[in-house]
Amino acid sequence: RLAKITTLLLLLQSLSCSKEPDRLDNFLVEFATTFKTDRYRFELDNGDILIPLDVGDFNGNAGQRVILNYTPLKDDTISINQVIPIFTGTISYDEIPDIDITDPVKLRSAWVGGNYLNLIIETEYHSIAHALLLNRDTGSPEIKLSLSYSRNNDPPGYPKVMYASFLIDDIRPETGSSPTPFVLIMNTHAGIRQINMELK
Repeated sequence: RLAKITTLLLLLQSLSCSKEPDRLDNFLVEFATTFKTDRYRFELDNGDILIPLDVGDFNGNAGQRVILNYTPLKDDTISINQVIPIFTGTISYDEIPDIDITDPVKLRSAWVGGNYLNLIIETEYHSIAHALLLNRDTGSPEIKLSLSYSRNNDPPGYPKVMYASFLIDDIRPETGSSPTPFVLIMNTHAGIRQINMELK
């Protein structure tokens, strides 16, 4: 009996060693902008244009920002694994709300890609849609952009990661090609935060 068990164990070990694990296709995840002519295309923040074989049930409008999960194929052609639309906005020039009384956020990441200010924030969400607004202080000699965030009286809920992308190319001066510096201001749980950034 011991010999039979030993033989069985050796057989199982041999089978487990000979079986190769399934290999996942290489994939990339990036922020992109949707546009459509005769078919959907996606523009990455570095200017590359990607042409999907198929977009599945995605039905986004031109200018919609998305998180694009894709597998590169040949040249600019890609196979889409997932397309997630994200909040897409522009700069508002209306009166700036008092940043001290806006709801605080937890900032995970903020960066400029292409002509967009991209944000990953964490907040508490229950069931009511939250609001984001990016205001420019036109009375300041330097370019100041303030992120206004409101939970819209959403009841206490659970932590949720939110993605947002704002088109900010209109802060670029009419003349000159040098990078355009600006300050991003927001209310966080640690207090008012100012981040020096630049649009290239």
